[in-house]
Amino acid sequence: MGVANDERQQLCDLFERLGPEAPTLCHGWSTRELTVHLVVREHRPDAAGGKLLKALADRGERVRGELAQLQWEELVDRVRQGPPKWNPLGIGAVNEGVNSAEYYVHHEDVRRAQPGWQPRPEDPERSEALWKALSRTARYFYGRSPVGVVLRRPDGHEISAKNGPRTVRILGSSEELLLHAFGRKPAQVSFEGNEADVLAVEDLRRSV
Repeated sequence: MGVANDERQQLCDLFERLGPEAPTLCHGWSTRELTVHLVVREHRPDAAGGKLLKALADRGERVRGELAQLQWEELVDRVRQGPPKWNPLGIGAVNEGVNSAEYYVHHEDVRRAQPGWQPRPEDPERSEALWKALSRTARYFYGRSPVGVVLRRPDGHEISAKNGPRTVRILGSSEELLLHAFGRKPAQVSFEGNEADVLAVEDLRRSV
């Protein structure tokens, strides 16, 4: 099925098990609010924007409100079924390239917000897919860093996320490095570099 679809189905299984009011790590949203976000992203891109235009913002708010009123089972099923045929996110390579990271992070947003969560077993296919996703987006995530940033996984492979006069290395698995890039505090990573520089990078990611 691919990493993106595996993460989607596992996340939907978790939604069904936890219900609509469980906490997540995502912007303080409940599972219902996170599910609405995913449905809007894939089914109503016309309502996904609006930060700069009030009319679009109002439309987005209205659409999200309408979706939030759906029965929980119907809302989860819309996420489970994936994008409609007209959405490029449903194309195999696009789906895997974009949604593997999106659904992995949101799956962990739900998992890690629950008491007693544990890291999942290693999965080489998932790790490689997320490393590829991170290699495409690392400069976006760390582009505003005041110092250089290099992401390094245990096998020694590295991604140069930002060039600078001094460098902070962030060490961890592909999965944990991706979570750090997305600003998720429970990311299990370690650092090499000047303490002040490390704090600057940490502050940058906490602000997303």
